[in-house]
Amino acid sequence: MPKKSCLGFILVFLLVLPVISGCVTSQPADRQHIVPASASAVAPSSVSPSMTPFDEDTGTMKVIGIIGGVSWTSSVDYYRIMNERVQYLLGGDNSAKILMYSIEFGEFSKQERLAAAGNWDLLNGTMIDAALRLKNGGADFIVIASNTMNSRADDIEKKVGLPVLRIYDVTGSKVNKSGIKKVALLGTKYTMEADFYRNALENKYGVRVVTPNLTEREYINRVIFDELCRNDIRNESRQEYVRIINRLVDEDGAQGIILGCTEIPLLIHQSDVKVPVFDTTRIHAEAAVDYALNLT
Repeated sequence: MPKKSCLGFILVFLLVLPVISGCVTSQPADRQHIVPASASAVAPSSVSPSMTPFDEDTGTMKVIGIIGGVSWTSSVDYYRIMNERVQYLLGGDNSAKILMYSIEFGEFSKQERLAAAGNWDLLNGTMIDAALRLKNGGADFIVIASNTMNSRADDIEKKVGLPVLRIYDVTGSKVNKSGIKKVALLGTKYTMEADFYRNALENKYGVRVVTPNLTEREYINRVIFDELCRNDIRNESRQEYVRIINRLVDEDGAQGIILGCTEIPLLIHQSDVKVPVFDTTRIHAEAAVDYALNLT
């Protein structure tokens, strides 16, 4: 290359270099603090924008272990909400430390049917196996991304040796703090009919629980498994859920609604009903981040 051409190339490169460097090292101010839609309602009062609630150098953020895939349609939201909350609390490029083991739901749904008939052996084995995989991967605690499967929390803690952040506890605490005394619980047929959820809310958090009638429970359950778990969101199903909710409010005196299945928030939102809605997916995911950051 001639000396003049070479010299000219060097000068152009030196002029362009600062621009390139700026593109790589800087980011728009509006990307540095992305606030989730519900941030104003979920930011803990103990955290100020100028305070980092954990020490990055010592690595005190706990690793969240998620048992997901039950079903994958709600597990996606767990991952998104957790990372949104960490970014909101810590700013910049911070994100959650997460391990997820996603269960193959086709086989798992067969095990659920066996459990419904009284044989829990295969399902329990699958849940323990998933928890052990998370423990071996370095998870510090476990989040079961399913209201129904939180009924297995005691067994997992005993056999795996990691704490399980129970969805009914963080939800019960949220309802208690809201001042609401009577809620309607929507979920799988098992969640609505078994004692584990109702007992926690009533005995630990002083919240009375009402559930839909048998016909409504069967309809809610069918929509969950035949539609929502397959990411099939139908307006007619939303309308029927809203009708059931309104009946529970008008006839049974429900002051709030617990969406006690992590797929139901795909269908029902606060704008659909006239009483407060407790989205267990969001409540659980945000509580997991607070626990991981030692805020609770």
